[in-house]
Amino acid sequence: MSGAAAGGAQSCIGAAAASCSSAGNSFVAAGGGVGIAGRLPSRVLEHVFSYLDLYDLMRCSLVCWHWNNCLADENSEVWRSLCARSLSDEALRSDILCNLPTHKGKLKSYQHALSSHDCSRNVYVKKNGFTLHRNPIAQSTDGARGKIGFSEGRHAWEIWWEGPLGTVAVIGIATKRAAMQCQGYVALLGTDDQSWGWNLVDNNLLHNGEVNGNFPQCNNAPKYQIGERIRVILDMDNKTLAFERGFEFLGVAFRGLPKACLFPAVSAVYGNTEVTMVYLGKPLDG
Repeated sequence: MSGAAAGGAQSCIGAAAASCSSAGNSFVAAGGGVGIAGRLPSRVLEHVFSYLDLYDLMRCSLVCWHWNNCLADENSEVWRSLCARSLSDEALRSDILCNLPTHKGKLKSYQHALSSHDCSRNVYVKKNGFTLHRNPIAQSTDGARGKIGFSEGRHAWEIWWEGPLGTVAVIGIATKRAAMQCQGYVALLGTDDQSWGWNLVDNNLLHNGEVNGNFPQCNNAPKYQIGERIRVILDMDNKTLAFERGFEFLGVAFRGLPKACLFPAVSAVYGNTEVTMVYLGKPLDG
């Protein structure tokens, strides 16, 4: 797609949206639209939408009911086209996104993936956009935060290790103030009051530099197996953090979380190990 084509599409969309706005709110009350936006055929809109990025598409869905309906199908050509442009071939062809059935869901997951700019200098995000690689640096613990944090609502994401855990491997959440690197091999998440973590190596919960008990709370809890997907469930409405393994609910790990913006986070110590995180959206009840 050329820059001229994208620019033309954005100009067209902008003009149509402006015509709606200039007509006041009557198009909303009518349930369809007045002016250009309400009269453009769906096939024309979908063609124009296919040139836009995710941010612009989300704005377009708010213009009027007609545009919103055109974007409602999360597996439409619009979302498929954007998925093909935004995500790597590796991410689309592998099983990384296997639990996300729609193109729009895959795009949202990429938008929420681990950040290549908010992490330790000893790690990097691979070209697939979802997997964190830790370089073999001695006497260092290294972490990363997700690109987007949450201050409200319910959210779920999956995390799995694709290499050895080493002596410490922690998954959880952190504020923007939590450190993402420190000297030595420690449980980085949970070392202060700005992060909460579950150490998969010894099944301990960690916060504010203290061990908050074993997790899950059962006798002879199984150890984490490499490649096993752990589902993290953050409920900012009830201020809790919970975990699932193999679709088995393991229980609430932390309660009374602060009213703050909390980010998905991981920390690792083993050289050349890799950790993948995939945002799933709102968790399913039950």
